Amino acid sequence: MKVNPDLLSKVDFEKGGGLVPVVVQDASTKEVLMVAYANREALEETIKTGFAHYYSRSRGKLWKKGETSGNTQRVKEVRLDCDGDTLLYIVEQKGVACHTGAYSCFFRTVAEEE
Repeated sequence: MKVNPDLLSKVDFEKGGGLVPVVVQDASTKEVLMVAYANREALEETIKTGFAHYYSRSRGKLWKKGETSGNTQRVKEVRLDCDGDTLLYIVEQKGVACHTGAYSCFFRTVAEEE
């Protein structure tokens, strides 16, 4: 994965108290798989290893996606939004993304079907 160091330095971790949201999208289907958070260390590990790393707010620690489940995310591209406070990881998902066993965390709809 190629990384633009100028763009990387523009990530605004301070706005979110040291964390930025990460939207995760499947590289082939373009489906949104999940949303998580990253601190600077998680982003650096993602870039260094090529696998998605996040910061768990509930556990208060860094985690690699799939470290226990085997459902890993190989990161193909990292994008930064226009405000510098949200990341997009475009990934090759191995297995499922959601802890419920669903492929995507976004499997429910707000509107009821008729």
